[in-house]
Amino acid sequence: MPRQAVLLLAHGTPETVEQIPEYLRNVVSGRPIPQHVVEEIQHRYAQIGRSPLTEITLEQGRLVEAELAAAGHPVPVYVGMRNWRPYIPEVVRRMRADGVEQASVVCMAPQNSRTSTGLYRRAVEAEAGGLRIHFTEGWAQHPLLAEAFAERLRPTLTKLTEETGKPVPVLFTAHSVPTRTVQAPVPTAGDSDTSGESARRLWPGGQSPDPYAEEARHTAEFVAARVPEIPRWWFAFQSQGASGGPWIGPSVEETLESIAAEGIKTLILQPIGFLCDHVEILYDVDILFRGFAVNLGIRLERPESLNASQTLARAVSEIARKGLTQLSGA
Repeated sequence: MPRQAVLLLAHGTPETVEQIPEYLRNVVSGRPIPQHVVEEIQHRYAQIGRSPLTEITLEQGRLVEAELAAAGHPVPVYVGMRNWRPYIPEVVRRMRADGVEQASVVCMAPQNSRTSTGLYRRAVEAEAGGLRIHFTEGWAQHPLLAEAFAERLRPTLTKLTEETGKPVPVLFTAHSVPTRTVQAPVPTAGDSDTSGESARRLWPGGQSPDPYAEEARHTAEFVAARVPEIPRWWFAFQSQGASGGPWIGPSVEETLESIAAEGIKTLILQPIGFLCDHVEILYDVDILFRGFAVNLGIRLERPESLNASQTLARAVSEIARKGLTQLSGA
């Protein structure tokens, strides 16, 4: 029987503010970064103290390993990061040195984007050698993923409903990406279509457009369906970057403005594109968006992130086990 393992992949984050420049060079694959961008990211990290993404992902790996063992499939779970230590290539080499022959690989970013998830996959494959892998492209619609988010959302909704005397609406968010990475080229120069129609066009050669935006919206729909007490909900993309060119929207800021214009005074914001706390939650949501909302007269509250959610661990273990089964039968 081939020796099997599971490999979880995540974005990675530096431990100190001083490591930010090196980290950002990894994120942009060595391209020059304006100094003001570096300084802004350093400021954000300084505001939250540090990003716990790596340690939380390692804890998620331990929970997944325990779930696999409980399900009768005891295999080691490794964790590799694309942009920081432990780097994916180093972890894959360690797996091979440990005698692993087959690995089920799962990205801890459930919504599939060929330009981001694809980079993770290429990093694994470049070091795989004789290691056979099963790579899960995306799992945005896994029922246990939706339930994990719903479990975090319900207590906040109940609390605010009791405080305000009526159910509170929800704004779901996912990380934005550059428009050029997910939308097919428009047929005419200067086309500024933002309706989503351009995202459904085919790329040259008949290739379908990147699935990321639709998968993110589907996750929001699945979570909302599990919490019928929500009176109304919206979806927006957050944390648009500073690189040139447009990023997909609508943005959180413009969505908050339209919500405020309707007279809504209390709102829950739940990021459904992130599986743990990190700078895009602890700074962008808890500091930036909350302050923006206050200036609009909105009280903005956020449910606890998934972090060490046992339901999330069950979801990932199910996905990983499916991959291992397929490797065994191949």
